[in-house]
Amino acid sequence: MAELNPQKRLGFGAMRLPLLNPDDPTSIDIGTYSKMIDRYLAQGFCYIDTAYPYHKEHSEEAVCEALVKRYPRDAYLLADKMPAFLVKGPEDYERFFDTQLKRCQVDYFDYYLLHNMGRDRFEETTRYGGFEFMKKLKAEGKVRHIGFSFHDRADVLEEILLAHPEMEFVQIQLNYIDWDSEIIQSRKCWETARRFGKPVIVMEPVKGGGLANLPKKAAEIFREYSPDASPASWAIRFAASQEGVMMVLSGMSSPSQLEDNLSYMDDFHPLSREELEQISRVTDVLREIQAIPCTSCKYCVDECPMNINIPGYFSVYNLMMQYGQNNFPQMHYRRQALGRGAASDCIECHSCEGHCPQHIKIMDQLKVIADIFEK
Repeated sequence: MAELNPQKRLGFGAMRLPLLNPDDPTSIDIGTYSKMIDRYLAQGFCYIDTAYPYHKEHSEEAVCEALVKRYPRDAYLLADKMPAFLVKGPEDYERFFDTQLKRCQVDYFDYYLLHNMGRDRFEETTRYGGFEFMKKLKAEGKVRHIGFSFHDRADVLEEILLAHPEMEFVQIQLNYIDWDSEIIQSRKCWETARRFGKPVIVMEPVKGGGLANLPKKAAEIFREYSPDASPASWAIRFAASQEGVMMVLSGMSSPSQLEDNLSYMDDFHPLSREELEQISRVTDVLREIQAIPCTSCKYCVDECPMNINIPGYFSVYNLMMQYGQNNFPQMHYRRQALGRGAASDCIECHSCEGHCPQHIKIMDQLKVIADIFEK
């Protein structure tokens, strides 16, 4: 049976597979994907990650064709996820899980996750008995390890881990630009997982490709220090260098991306102090070009009669403007708004603008944000 090798921390994510038609996410190029799987496994890596909704519900079938039908079951570790966001009642768990087994044509999953936990979904999953279902699957031998993927604040992660110590690992978004983000909270979530002794699987280390295609000024910093290292390599090595990280997922879309990743992850070396300094410089550059120059001082929130999460909404907007839809801005807006006033709730009392050290036209920006996220 395949086991994790601490020196082989590159996981093959099946969220952005090679396509025959770039405009059709269901047109997965099985031939190219199969060759990539061959190369990946030949280098001693073995962790394949898929999920129910990826590629409009065609990812699991692609994994079956390129991997399961072509290799013995003990040659790889397969991770899949319960689509908790589609569950409408307790009876749905068994139905979705059975569908996933059939799509992948396996008898069990090595790693199985509750997909996309946040405060809202945690409450739903608790109400529907999702955590009990996960324990049942493990007890029956249908999954070997149970955990969850997570997109929310660190205090919510702590709440889940306190309530469910049976969860064996967590999957979080972790990359250098989100490390100190008040929206993504990569560092705080990582610290929380470490405090609870949970191994970490990293998703979005390259932020949906955003950190592989850097602005010229940022890219030149990396190029001057290490001319042959790709921008993506810096991002993935940053994630893999964090203590307690057992796997870094990369959604590789082409053989060239795979070869680049193998070039530095096959014989992985953590980032040095000097390399971390270069990442800090690049992070500063990226933050300078944010759309709304908000520093999250939160002075604007103190006097807001509508309790609008102004810095939170600005951060979500900045993420979307810089990285597009790759990091699910609608989801982050919805979670930032939980228990708070929406952007459209602004009554234009001007209190916030009088407290803003950056002199941002807050009310105008809230109108733009409301138009984007509250349609």
